[in-house]
Amino acid sequence: MRAILGGIATSALVIPALVARRAPAVPSAIAEKVVRPQRVAVAGEVPAVEPVELQDLTPEDARTYNAAIPFVRGPRPAARPFLFAGDDEQRARATDCLAAAAWYEAGDDPVGQQAVVQVVLNRLRHPAFPKTVCGVVFQGQERATGCQFTFTCDGALTRRPSEPAWERARQVATKALNGAVFAKVGYATHYHTDWVVPYWSASLDKLAEVHTHLFFRWTGWWGTPAAFRRTVSSDEPIIALLGAISPVHRLGDALLEAGDAVAAASPLVAAPPIATSAIAGEPDSFTALLSGGAAESYPAVAKAACGARPRCKFLGWTDRTMLPNGAAMTPVQMAGMSFSYLRDKDAGLERELWNCREFPRTGPGLCMRRQVVPVAMPTSAPVLRGTVGLEGVRRREEQVPASTPGAIKLP
Repeated sequence: MRAILGGIATSALVIPALVARRAPAVPSAIAEKVVRPQRVAVAGEVPAVEPVELQDLTPEDARTYNAAIPFVRGPRPAARPFLFAGDDEQRARATDCLAAAAWYEAGDDPVGQQAVVQVVLNRLRHPAFPKTVCGVVFQGQERATGCQFTFTCDGALTRRPSEPAWERARQVATKALNGAVFAKVGYATHYHTDWVVPYWSASLDKLAEVHTHLFFRWTGWWGTPAAFRRTVSSDEPIIALLGAISPVHRLGDALLEAGDAVAAASPLVAAPPIATSAIAGEPDSFTALLSGGAAESYPAVAKAACGARPRCKFLGWTDRTMLPNGAAMTPVQMAGMSFSYLRDKDAGLERELWNCREFPRTGPGLCMRRQVVPVAMPTSAPVLRGTVGLEGVRRREEQVPASTPGAIKLP
């Protein structure tokens, strides 16, 4: 198994009819290198989920330190069974995300895979983590130092499991989504290998060891069964990084299913988009023919198409005649746009805008801002000298000269 956020067996003294587990003392030279963790979050404050940060210890010193952390005393209840409630497409995406966590973290080891899968589902039901299986597994994957499961950001996904190994991992995931529980790790939300020491490990309750991994739960109320009752979502995102091994996460097929998945997952969706397609040459940009009368659903449709991309552009029209064939748009097509969604996580940007002539709305920042269209007097043939600009729409540089008023470009 790999490290996500470690384990070692404690020494055991065997006496007839008595087994005593006693953690050895940590040598002062090792203890001095360890930075103590932050305070434990109280019941009214959701604990922070920190990036993986390791103490400056050698593997040998880490094993010595880990052995000195005692297992928690008192009850260690098994987690409640989890039953996935989404439709077939959503279930398929959740299964493959869970299988990826199992195989890349635990290899082809069914016991280790069950332990990893249980941690994912525990996180899913805890309010400190994302609400979807894929969201939990790929949390922070866009940052090299911020991912929660290291395989999502350290290049491990370039390796592929064999077909039999992948199918075994999917079987473990399928059973867990149908209620199977790996009781040994209880309500653990963290684990790490025994040769590293994350800075948080001494502040959590040490629950179990599985092979070379240690499993932990939060100390205090946040580690009790009552904390694991958050309502989850079945709106599983498309994870493009899994496209090589998972057909349901491949862009072409998954986008065709996005409308149906959103409609099943959100009560706001009155009707799915009629068509969604990626813009040629711009893999992070999409155009869509939207269903009229379902304006409140457009953000969900856009986010389903964008998936986990850190940068994304989604442009939608309700008038089929206005839908562009590619990235180039005429001023009339821009003016007829019904909805736009922009995302740039690095810039802290996420914007949803409606054409308020078509969908009257209230509140600042919700309407596309229209620009005046300067038009030169025709001589032999009319020539457009300006453009109709809609706030939130990025246009290619070759289509919008730098001197054009109202032109908007993303960094």
